[in-house]
Order: sequence, then C-alpha cells, then structure tokens
Amino acid sequence: MNASNKLFFWSLTSALAGFLFGFDTVVISGAEKTIQSLWQLSDFEHGIAISSALWGTVLGSMIGQFPTDRYGRRKTLLWIGILYLVSAVWSGLATGLWTFSIARFIGGVGVGISTVTSPLYIAELSPPHRRGRLAGLFQFNIVLGILIALISNALIAQSGSEHAWRWMLGVEAFPALLYTAMCVGLPESPRWLVAFRNDTQGAREVLRTLDPDTTPEQLDQDLAALTAGRDTSHPSNRSSHAPFWSRSLALPIAIAFLVAFFNQMSGVNAILYFAPRIFELTGLAEQAALLQSVGIGVTNLIFTFVGLWLIDRLGRKTLLILGSFGYIASLGLCAWAFSTKTYWLVPGCIFAFIAAHAMGQGAVIWVLISEIFPDQHRANGQALGSFTHWIFAALLTLVFPIAVTQFAPEVIFGFFCFMMCLHLLWVFAMVRETKGVPLT
Repeated sequence: MNASNKLFFWSLTSALAGFLFGFDTVVISGAEKTIQSLWQLSDFEHGIAISSALWGTVLGSMIGQFPTDRYGRRKTLLWIGILYLVSAVWSGLATGLWTFSIARFIGGVGVGISTVTSPLYIAELSPPHRRGRLAGLFQFNIVLGILIALISNALIAQSGSEHAWRWMLGVEAFPALLYTAMCVGLPESPRWLVAFRNDTQGAREVLRTLDPDTTPEQLDQDLAALTAGRDTSHPSNRSSHAPFWSRSLALPIAIAFLVAFFNQMSGVNAILYFAPRIFELTGLAEQAALLQSVGIGVTNLIFTFVGLWLIDRLGRKTLLILGSFGYIASLGLCAWAFSTKTYWLVPGCIFAFIAAHAMGQGAVIWVLISEIFPDQHRANGQALGSFTHWIFAALLTLVFPIAVTQFAPEVIFGFFCFMMCLHLLWVFAMVRETKGVPLT
C-alpha cells in the first residue's frame, strides 16, 4: 500500500467513528413512536428517551479533550468503538424508559468524544492541500451512517415484528465491532507525540510510515515543523502556550462556538430525528413517511460528496455562504407551504434543506474547528465546538416533541429560517478562510 493509500485508509478508519455517530443518532427515528406507545410515555418522558443519547454527547464532548490529550488519539478512538458496541446491545435489550435511556446515553458519550477526536486526528495526519477532503470523511461517514440507519429502519419495519424496534437499535453492534477491530492498526498522531510526549523518535517513525520514500533531509524538516510549535520565544507560537481562555484565542473560540451553535439552530437534528413524524403532518402514511426519510439520507449523501469535492477548491467560507442561501430559501418555502396547506411542496423543501446543509455547514463544521486552533489547544477547541453542538442538539431534541404540539409547523420552520438569516450575516462578518493554511 503506497503512502497516499495508507493516509486515506487511516483517515477512513478514524472517520468510521462518524458512521457510527450518524447511525446511532438517527436510528432512533424509526423506533421513537413505538417506544412512546409501548411504554406509555408522556411527551416529557418521550423527550427524555429520545434526547438521552444527546445528553451523553454533551458529556462526551465535555470530557473528550481529556483522553484525547492524555492517552492519545489512537487509544481514544479505540474506546469510542467499545462505547458504541455496549450501547447498541443494551439498547436492543432495554426493558423500560430508564434502562433504555442509560444505554442510549452511553452511545451518546461515544458520539461526543468522536466529534472531538476523529476530525482532530485526521487533520493532524493530513497535508494542507488534502486536509479538507480527508477531514471531511468524518462528515461523509456521518451521512452514510444516517442513510444506512434509515434504510435499515425501513427494511426492519417491513417485517411487522413487535420487536422490530429492538433490531433497529441492536444491529449497530456489527459495525461497532468492525470499527473497533480496525482501530487497532492505527498509528498515533505525530503531532500528539511531539506536543504531549516530547517523543520525536516516535513521531519520526510515524512520518516515515506516512511516506516511506521521503528523504532524511525532508523528514528532518517535517519534524522541525512539528517541534517548532514548542518554541515559546517565537511570536507566532505565543497563542499555543497562552491559556485556552485568553485574548489571543478569542477569535477561534468565537468561531468554534458560533459555527456549532448555528449548525443546530438550522433545525437539522430535529428534522433528521423526527423526519417520519414531519412527513406524516403532510398526510403521508407511516410507511410512506419512512421511505421519504430514506430519500433524506440519499440526498444527504449525494450533496456531502459535492461538499467534499468543493471544500478544498472553493474554501470553507464560500461553502458556508452557499449553504446559508440554501437554508433560507428551503426553510422559508417550507414555512409558507405549511401555512398555505400546500403540503406537496414540503418533501421537496426538506430535501433542498438537507442538500444545503450537506454542502455547507455539514461539510465544513468539523473541518473548520479542527483547523483554527494551535496544536496545544486543538483538542480543547474541538471539545468546545463539539460541546456547543451537542448541548443545543440535546435541548432542541428535548423540546421538539412538545413544540410540534404547541406551535404550528410554519412557526417552527419560520424560526429556523430567521436563525439562518443571522447565520449568513455572521459568516460574512467573522469567518476567516482556512483552505490550504498549515496547522500551527
């Protein structure tokens, strides 16, 4: 296997944490109504059951920086797989609200940590000219996991079994086991070895593995570039050694927080988790609604490909701007369709919304956050962005079942549209381009 293929394979292996992330968070969409009926849950209890995984992601994103920096990127990725495996098996065997919620919470912890560790690990292995596409593999695997979960739900639902919802949740154990086994062969990040272990020899071996044909002189230059970040006397490295919450890091901190905040204020998680229910509001039967949800997954996958193809060509900021216009148009038209009872427009609006998200925010968020912080603070910055993403995702998912009974759909979609207008203004005002810029 040549160096380029090795880098792609290792990046893909790490990014498979994203596949499990996508599968785990969206698979609940096929089981949520059955669970509510089976255990006779109130709207609030239903919100707890569905959002329990997301509260796990909040914890995982809060603590993800600790194992990522202390024990290394590779070991952390391995333990993420174990958390997914335990959660999948336990969720399928759950007997009530609280055992189910605990099982889902454990998987959520794995999701939260994966959003810290996986994009960061890929970014640290990748050269600047390939970093966007390789780090974007994490997002690609998220949407692939979403699509496979939606297809799996639709196929299992056709069995008509009263235990179909258990199989929907438990089948995740198979990809979780495969991912965990694949992580055993990953090398450690050379940047982590230098920055946190002062292990230049170990970093040299990883760099040589990444490119066996590199000359000793080029290898020395690459190592020198990694170790330069530890020189506190150099003006360009002062932010690396300042405290995380400092003025020198104010801009990247603000960008990490706001890109994650606006990601959720688009309503994407609510739409993905409750897609069948939204389609049923338009008059579609339950089976047809599930099939429409598969259409969401296909659209998501296709336009994620487009986003990954464009991210190193047009840049991160340009994709965020294009995505913002798509958000505003699709959400605004969806709100109008509900208000005028023009329901036949709603599926097309939802598909257009997913396309805008996949090509814009979806393709950019994890790449951008992994690029804007120096080595010493990259895990902290990734954790901040991840925590912000998941705390708002959890809150949104907790209140959405209540919101759809208290407010008309056009009000909900109108609110999301307004937030995306603010998102567009923020991108123009604050976001800086990171395409092709070396990590520090």
